[in-house]
Amino acid sequence: MILLHPTYFSPILQYVAIANADEIIFETEDNFQKQTYRNRCHIYTAQGKQLLNVPVQHTKEIKQKTKEVIIDYKDDWHKQQLKTLKTAYSSSPFYEFYIDDLLPVFEKKMHFLLDLNFLAHEIIMDALLLEIPTKKTTEYDKAPSILDLRNLAEDKPKITYNLERYTQVFSENHGFIPNLSILDLLFMEGPNALNYLESQKIIF
Repeated sequence: MILLHPTYFSPILQYVAIANADEIIFETEDNFQKQTYRNRCHIYTAQGKQLLNVPVQHTKEIKQKTKEVIIDYKDDWHKQQLKTLKTAYSSSPFYEFYIDDLLPVFEKKMHFLLDLNFLAHEIIMDALLLEIPTKKTTEYDKAPSILDLRNLAEDKPKITYNLERYTQVFSENHGFIPNLSILDLLFMEGPNALNYLESQKIIF
């Protein structure tokens, strides 16, 4: 059993933990923190590592629950991200295989960030053919008794883990970039993505 933050097209490490778990507990009672994977992910483009950010509406409150954070659509970020994904991955082996399944994330205009993240997670789980019992927290526990992996949502974590290399679209230009969004692994490895996740020898 593991405790995770619902994040936007989560980093590969989060799905390594998920693929090797027997149950997932998602944190839904935390306060929103900026510059985390709660509303961002990294992909691989011709320029190297690139950030995809989900804009959120600002509030005057000092602390705001993540589950109350509202997505800001005024700049059509979702349309731009879809174009960026096509530019970055249209030549990858499995882009065409998965892109139609991913479209709801960019076309549904979800109101709350948390709902968008859960939608993205459900689509990824279906693509990986993974079924794992999932629950949500009902209160915030600073020191839970289960494996606490909420730190995997940090964009600049204090702990680093070694992931095995796999072929990436622009690796000849920029080398291997570890722990990108799960989208990078999915577009490159396709049905083998789950085997990759399950085979990582990482102790959290």
